[in-house]
Amino acid sequence: MKVDKHLFQALAQFWNTAYSCFTFGKVDLVPTVEEYMALLWCSKIQVNRAY
Repeated sequence: MKVDKHLFQALAQFWNTAYSCFTFGKVDLVPTVEEYMALLWCSKIQVNRAY
């Protein structure tokens, strides 16, 4: 799987490990399963895997 280094660095910068969400200023954004699929370039969800 090819990883976009710059996208990964940008996402990691805003990831809040305490709440498992992205934090931009005072706004918390929790990605949906569909958004995770888009970020990870997954074509479908695999039920036997943890995302």
